[in-house]
Amino acid sequence: MRTPRTRRFMSGIAGAAAVALVAVGCSGGSSEAGADDDAIQACNDINPDYPSGPMEMIVPWAAGGGTDGVARLIGDQLSNQIGTNVNVVNRTGGSGVVGHQAMVDADPDGQTIGLVTVEIGMMHHQGLTDISGEDLTAISQMNEDGAGITVASDAEWEDAEDLLTYIEENPGEVTASGTGQGGIWHLALLGMLIDNDIPLDAVNFVPSDGAAPALQELVAGGIDMTTNALGESKTMLDSDRAKALGVMGTERDPAFPDVETLEEQLGSDYSMSVWRGIAGPLDMDPTVVEELECHLGLIAESDEFNDFMTDSGLGVKYAGAEDFQTLMREDDAAKGEVMEEAGLAK
Repeated sequence: MRTPRTRRFMSGIAGAAAVALVAVGCSGGSSEAGADDDAIQACNDINPDYPSGPMEMIVPWAAGGGTDGVARLIGDQLSNQIGTNVNVVNRTGGSGVVGHQAMVDADPDGQTIGLVTVEIGMMHHQGLTDISGEDLTAISQMNEDGAGITVASDAEWEDAEDLLTYIEENPGEVTASGTGQGGIWHLALLGMLIDNDIPLDAVNFVPSDGAAPALQELVAGGIDMTTNALGESKTMLDSDRAKALGVMGTERDPAFPDVETLEEQLGSDYSMSVWRGIAGPLDMDPTVVEELECHLGLIAESDEFNDFMTDSGLGVKYAGAEDFQTLMREDDAAKGEVMEEAGLAK
């Protein structure tokens, strides 16, 4: 087995991505209808004066997509628990810049929050904006999906080590896809190569409009591998048209428990994931943050949220405010390092 190099790009993520427990007094039983009344009331009692009216949840991506669906479910459940309307507003444009900037610019009274996505740690490295996760108040992480390594079912490789060994010994013969140039799944591939001391040009990367067309190309024989969330590959995996060689997450994907992480296979602590969470502008009242964190913890435990995420091929990963802030900071640094070494940073 190859020995990954000592310097790791994602070494701090494991601690930040550990599942956090909701605050004392904020946990409770859940049912199909949601959290029980006592648990909800315990959250509402943290700041009895909040909220002061209808709330707005900003989504930096278009209506109808996966991020929008997650936001609307969270908004509906939060509205029921907190006792006021939570209006989901899509602020699109600038590859996520417009919506994330709107979160940063909002009044810090907690009436406007947003669904922040992994791109907050990538956009400024690309020269698209100056803002980062340091310009937001983290409230709760709600989701994480590690990059999966998917190949055709008849491919000769049986695990990630086989594939990486082949790439190293046969540079230029493997073609990959899964996203656009410089997108999160492209970074996942580049980071994995860097972590294993394999030249970046050892794999040919073909940009695609997303995982779906890349996977179609995979099973048609046009490419050799994809790097994207395993949930996005579920149809191909379930129909035995493709197989998963590994996942770049901090832990195994619960929906694909037999797919080992790179750490398990290679002893590598490198990981690359997408994530979503709730955040607001800087200088929010700590009791407002605590109340929202409490409610979001209940939502993350609910059957409704977990069923929706499973059906959507998305992973549930809850972390409280402190751990989520750490995740954003360390993820930003890690992705920036990969982008810098790969020549994608500006």
